[in-house]
Amino acid sequence: MEKPEKQDICDKIFFSAFFKAQAQALRNFLYFRFGDKDLAEDITQEAFIKLWQNCAEVRYPKSFLYTVAKNSAINHTAYQKVVFNYAENNPGRTTDNQSPEYLMEENEFRQKFENAIAGLTEGQRTALLLNRIEGKKYKEIAEMLGISVKAVEKRIHGALVALSEKIENFR
Repeated sequence: MEKPEKQDICDKIFFSAFFKAQAQALRNFLYFRFGDKDLAEDITQEAFIKLWQNCAEVRYPKSFLYTVAKNSAINHTAYQKVVFNYAENNPGRTTDNQSPEYLMEENEFRQKFENAIAGLTEGQRTALLLNRIEGKKYKEIAEMLGISVKAVEKRIHGALVALSEKIENFR
């Protein structure tokens, strides 16, 4: 079992050494898992930033890094599925026959929706996207995230409540 390094990880010198020792391995893990070198680099940087921001609360930094990185990659994959599904279901869609008012409302709704999704907690966003976009059952999500089914239910419910508060007529 990994030795707790809570006190040391907040030290800049120790953190720098930890970064040098772990960054390449984390980047390779993400690259091999998701096949996108740029995405692996970006998520690696984000994971280390989150580790630094939460260093006082983190007991097992290596485990924290991999969990944050895995969740970020899952979020990115879910977002890409939304983009691909939209493109697939709306091939060659032109806006020539749409009124300017409709286009403006559509754009405003898209902005509200993207902002509302971005405003969710990472756990809520992950659970909601896995359920609604990938069609995963609560039990499958619970196993993937290492939490209980009840926690998944609570996260999705919280996400839907937050979305309905930020977007009128959201169902």
